[in-house]
Amino acid sequence: MRVVLLAGGTGGGKLAAGLQDAIGPELTVIANTADDVDVHGLRVCPDPDLCTYWLADVIDEERGWGIRDDTPAVAERLERLGAPVWFELGDRDLATCIYRTHFLAEGGTLTDAQAQIARSLGARARVLPMCEQRVGCRVLTARGWRGLQEFLILDHGEGEISGVELPGIESATTTPAVREALAAAEVIVIGPSNPVISIGPILSVAGVRDALTTARAPVVAVSPLVGGRSMKGPTEAFLRALGRPVSAAGVASLYVGLLDAMVVDSGDPEPGPDAIPVLSRPTLMKDRETRRRLAEATLEFAAGL
Repeated sequence: MRVVLLAGGTGGGKLAAGLQDAIGPELTVIANTADDVDVHGLRVCPDPDLCTYWLADVIDEERGWGIRDDTPAVAERLERLGAPVWFELGDRDLATCIYRTHFLAEGGTLTDAQAQIARSLGARARVLPMCEQRVGCRVLTARGWRGLQEFLILDHGEGEISGVELPGIESATTTPAVREALAAAEVIVIGPSNPVISIGPILSVAGVRDALTTARAPVVAVSPLVGGRSMKGPTEAFLRALGRPVSAAGVASLYVGLLDAMVVDSGDPEPGPDAIPVLSRPTLMKDRETRRRLAEATLEFAAGL
């Protein structure tokens, strides 16, 4: 079964790992790149790298980001030299970013760079950046406009959000690899990632929505809410900022016209969307077994549509 997953970093990465366990190399992950950032002159791609680390089973699960058992020698020396180190990167994580930056400087593509990173780490599934063009994300808060990573790390994702912008999105277009993956898919899954700042940018890339609406495959979303709450990050604040209810139905309202069905957590206090079929089941992915079970349930649900 050829499956495409649209994903951000944490929730999407976990489900990617479960899907890879279920179907192996038949999985393609299309990862958000709107939260890419330059750190110490290096191109950092948090969501593609997080998905890759989950797929390669090297993720630091305790922190939810970075590489397990990584060391901080370079960051400590940079801090001693006076460089800002608010965006924390371990030594092996830095190596990934050095490789990517050099690859791009030599004329390579982001798609090919991520493919080599995934292969070298032993991931069986593919990880595709959503586009080649540089896209940003900034958030309007009481302190003014903040880059997404500044908001998430320096501001701890706290405070009211009154606006979100994606600088550069107007020039972004789908890559041939993304188009081919969506056209060939037998199931398309929208992962349990932040629908505004992780999935939203992917859907905003020119050509993606058209590819989803014309795809032969059913499109199934997995809600990022467990028991009606976000497990990590300010998903609830971003839903409120767009005037949507904090519920699976509120998430689904951002995907109108795209979804054939949705998987929602059985502990949600609010009902799921009423216009499409809904599978209600436990969606908390606390370990490898629960990740795989959710992946298999999602695929079985999609196959029956």
